[in-house]
Amino acid sequence: MIIPNIYKLKITDPNMFFLIAGPCVVEDEHMSLEIAKTIARIAHSNGISYIFKASYKKANRSKINSFTGIGDEKALSVIAKVGQSLSIPTLTDIHTIEEASFAANYVDVLQIPAFLSRQTDLLIAVAKTGKFINIKKGQFASPESMQFAVDKVVGSGNKQVMITERGTTFGYTDLVVDFRGIPVMQKFNVPVIVDITHSLQQPNQISGVTGGRPDQIETIAKAAIAVGADGLFIETHPDPANAKSDGANMLKLDLLENLLKKLVRIRKVL
Repeated sequence: MIIPNIYKLKITDPNMFFLIAGPCVVEDEHMSLEIAKTIARIAHSNGISYIFKASYKKANRSKINSFTGIGDEKALSVIAKVGQSLSIPTLTDIHTIEEASFAANYVDVLQIPAFLSRQTDLLIAVAKTGKFINIKKGQFASPESMQFAVDKVVGSGNKQVMITERGTTFGYTDLVVDFRGIPVMQKFNVPVIVDITHSLQQPNQISGVTGGRPDQIETIAKAAIAVGADGLFIETHPDPANAKSDGANMLKLDLLENLLKKLVRIRKVL
């Protein structure tokens, strides 16, 4: 197991997987803080190291009138407040070179979305912030090819890199996780995470709203732990049906504790 050496990341069991979790996007301060408090409590009681995640802006929505955020600086300030209030590290994704240094002032980990994982200038820009970098594997990319994404960051002077598997495009409206890719990417000597909820998206729907299979969350999560993933990425919300983004594939918050307890038992057996 490789657990990232991120400031404020509490490691109680070095043999346990770590967790990146939170809502898809910042909807408001109160909800973000309450979700983070709940996850932090569950994670701590189960010996799981926890990083709070939330997008401060959704830049890759299908429809022009889809919710994109409450305002960049306002949302980033909410994420920063969550981290400060609970003494936990925080993560958000960025989309442009200009956003890298801006968002780095508020969070501990910068995430590169899957669609942008080959953007050389963007990877160099995030590397130069000195922050920990989480690169989502492109839906179009092979596990082996992610070595080049890692090399772009490391070659720019930043060895603080993680890779997240989030499914491979299967036809137009489905994704599939090839778990053979986990040990392949672990050979790069970086933490390898499985994004449980995004792997269950059903993109490119005629409605312009991405679908999902949340009923399969436990299946994918168990497989990820069984194959030896270093970390899990889970988006969760108290009321996914009314979430402003990705509600179709998020885990209902009150189901998280039971799921994590099962996964901890699997990890301990291994």
